[in-house]
Amino acid sequence: MTALTKDVIRLWPDGPPSTLEGVGPELVFRGPFGTARDTAMLRNVSEPTLTVFRPARPNGVGVIVCPGGGLRVLAWEHEGIDVATWLAARGYTAFLLKYRLRATPADDDAEMTQPESRFDLGRTGRNAFRALAEIVPPETIRDVRAAVADDGRRAVAIVRERAGQWDVDPAKVGMIGFSAGAFLAVDVAISPRVAPLAFVAAIYGGETRGEPVPADAPPLFTCIAQDDLLLYRVTERLYSDWTDAGCSAELHVWRRGGHGFGVAKRGMPSDRWTEQFHDWLTDLGFA
Repeated sequence: MTALTKDVIRLWPDGPPSTLEGVGPELVFRGPFGTARDTAMLRNVSEPTLTVFRPARPNGVGVIVCPGGGLRVLAWEHEGIDVATWLAARGYTAFLLKYRLRATPADDDAEMTQPESRFDLGRTGRNAFRALAEIVPPETIRDVRAAVADDGRRAVAIVRERAGQWDVDPAKVGMIGFSAGAFLAVDVAISPRVAPLAFVAAIYGGETRGEPVPADAPPLFTCIAQDDLLLYRVTERLYSDWTDAGCSAELHVWRRGGHGFGVAKRGMPSDRWTEQFHDWLTDLGFA
């Protein structure tokens, strides 16, 4: 099964509720190296949208896809388009979220797509990072994190309001996010301003920021590679916060895989995550 149509919907036709300063024209560029090498990337997004990937045989489940990129770029292809296409091929109606980003310079693609190069990767074991605030000063991303959470909540509202148009059950709408998109998805999942999602998947990222996980929090799927030195303890902590609250959660940790693998197949243990994710959805009755 393949996607039939790819409608593009503006989240805020009258303009978003907040403005991020200094964001220039939206740009598309190619990833310079690593898993993202020669894949499509976006920067300077100020007009958020949803791109709809409709399957040939919809199963009634909608999945909002949130690519990563450190709130500076969007890994539009291997954490976005490719994920949405994979979902649509299995009967899910996928909604690819292009959310707002911080302003970035126009001449440094490498720095934009390898943010881990800026951090102390010698922090391992018991000294590993355990919260995003230990990696990035919270004040530097406060505004953009609030903006992308607004975009995520708006995306959920649009999908539910128009679910019948896309053959989706409004009670079966979930989110999957990667890296920065995983933080977005978790922020939405525990937000008191959103009716509970059907499920949430946080792929190498996500945290509760110490906020209580609500009793009606959706089932959580999360995964990480141990050699993702920035976020593997952060992700493990997310799983602990969910299970400490008595909420359903599944965690996969692989020895190798690094950060930002998306749906790329690289001969790594982490390549299996898509099958494990689909098995989890099937077990929940979302297949």
